[in-house]
Amino acid sequence: MTVLTPAIGWVGTLLGLAGSFVLSVFGFRAQRRPSAVRRSQLRFAVWCMVGGAVLAMAALEVALLTDNFAMSYVAETHSRATPLFFTVTSAWSALGGSIVLWALVLAGYTAAVMRQVASTDDRLGTGALAVLGMVSVFFFGLVSTVANPFKILPNPPADGPGPNPILADHVMVAFHPPLLYLGFVGFTVPFAFAISALLLRKGGVEWLQRTRRANLVAWSFLTAGLVLGAWWSYEVLGWGGYWAWDPVENAALIPWLVATAFIHSAVVQVKRGMLQAWNFVLVIATFALTILGTFLTRSGVVASVHSFTESGVGPAFLGFLILVLAGGLTLFALRGDRVASPARPESLASREGVFLVNNLLLTLFAFVVLSGTLYPIIVEALTGNQVSVGRPFFDRMSVPLSFALLLAMGVGPFTPYRHASVAVLWARLRVPLLLGSAAAAALVVLGGVSSAGVVIVAGIAVAIVTASVRQLIVTAPKPRRKGVPRVLRGQRAYWGGQLAHIGVAVVAVVIAVSGVLATRATVTVDRGESVEFAGYTLTFERSEEHTQPDRSTRDAHIVFRSDGQVAWVAEPRLNSFNNQTQAVGQPSVWSGPSRDIYVALAQLGDDQVSLNLYRYPLMVWMWVGGGLIAAGGFWALSGRTRRATANNTPEPVMADA
Repeated sequence: MTVLTPAIGWVGTLLGLAGSFVLSVFGFRAQRRPSAVRRSQLRFAVWCMVGGAVLAMAALEVALLTDNFAMSYVAETHSRATPLFFTVTSAWSALGGSIVLWALVLAGYTAAVMRQVASTDDRLGTGALAVLGMVSVFFFGLVSTVANPFKILPNPPADGPGPNPILADHVMVAFHPPLLYLGFVGFTVPFAFAISALLLRKGGVEWLQRTRRANLVAWSFLTAGLVLGAWWSYEVLGWGGYWAWDPVENAALIPWLVATAFIHSAVVQVKRGMLQAWNFVLVIATFALTILGTFLTRSGVVASVHSFTESGVGPAFLGFLILVLAGGLTLFALRGDRVASPARPESLASREGVFLVNNLLLTLFAFVVLSGTLYPIIVEALTGNQVSVGRPFFDRMSVPLSFALLLAMGVGPFTPYRHASVAVLWARLRVPLLLGSAAAAALVVLGGVSSAGVVIVAGIAVAIVTASVRQLIVTAPKPRRKGVPRVLRGQRAYWGGQLAHIGVAVVAVVIAVSGVLATRATVTVDRGESVEFAGYTLTFERSEEHTQPDRSTRDAHIVFRSDGQVAWVAEPRLNSFNNQTQAVGQPSVWSGPSRDIYVALAQLGDDQVSLNLYRYPLMVWMWVGGGLIAAGGFWALSGRTRRATANNTPEPVMADA
């Protein structure tokens, strides 16, 4: 098994590489001359990719589960004391394994596209398969060269250091990284179809219709990955927050923003035949930004809790990024006259006009985050000086953009196409606006909230939720079947979007409230003594030590009392992993519908403890709202794809009163 498992991994990698290369060659040949290639040849190449990726991942898992320290990846990322759960997740917790998982997910998406291609006469589909094959060649090539996890060590160690402590301390490691990969890799599919359409000099909506499901899948998974990543940061890192504008966090947010813009502009092209050229740019940019994010994570050019150590994959990813941008944008420039949309919005006071504004705001937001993320890297590369762009910059720039996006999001779905009169808009939005204004006034008068930002966000959020609920009520036909309005069954894309908008509104309120109305304190407490915080009496009762196979743990027992009764016992801890010099803190969080109490260790002694204390209003609704956003994408995905051309697809029924 010592040599056999790495050998199987090698065979799988080379099989996947060969299948990717053959698919690329045959795909481009089929696009030019459909009769020269049989569909069975393309299918065989795809299954070689899938089989090779499965073999490589299976070999990696078997090597980890059997403690095969003769394989380099196992020796660097595993230890005999690592629990079974974290042994399994170690397969994607370091560089080589993460690229293997990337290749596996990409092979799965390629197989899904292969199912769409009924024959080689489908030139758009075969061209997309060729592009997917080219991208797969790059990733399988990384696995076989600079990111190879299957190297055999001549003098294997008896044990290893184990996984990164942060990646062996929470179950979220099983969900957050794979969801991000499903999101990042999924955007390869619309990119492949866009490049194929450009090669064919073929505009229209076919490539959008054929990638709608893939785009929604990728966007929904990336959304879920971002939300779970924020939750993981909140629950594990102990700094009391969920988003730090870390460069690698930003690298995942930027393609999400651009992909969100693409989802909205694709609707305009399908419905009204507009923004076609803009959609090509957005698709190329989204895919390029996923490669940029991967480069930042795996090159070591940024210092981040998320990043891998410096390795040889950095130059490879940078070169591939340049190739994608240069090749994609050059091809777009050469075909620009063929794909430009002659139609233009008749008025900004229309749904397509609001969607255009929404697009501009999202791309501007992405550009701001991108520039703030890359500026320190560029300055250091050019001058050798280290500079930083901190949270104040991102907060200052993102707040006004977020307000504008909320407004556009609230108005857009309820604005008619072509032109919206004031009377129609007022009929559709007067109740939501009145209720939103009433909610804002109640916060000031009854709640005593003095923050203008919180009041404005809460008012807009109430208006958005009310508008969606009102529209559901006035458009739901009767009778209802099985308790679900038929409007939800027939227009799942529209109502999935509304569900996502409600989730965004909820998240916006939580961000505003938790940022402005949070209570923070740092206290030092001797054993047996008490302090007051957020209406509770805290008592440090004792500290304890525990030993597990892979770590030793010290925790503090902090008793929270209200009116003399024990309300909660917090147990923040420090974990010292075997073969690791750095202790990892783990906070203790008490979540409720109205607030979170968050306790993290600053220092821990036998008779004294220093605590960082936080009280966040409504924090649990952050995760609920994030879940609603992702659920909206999946709900829209469950609807049938309508084959339609621009200008003849009816919009959802919208009552004016």
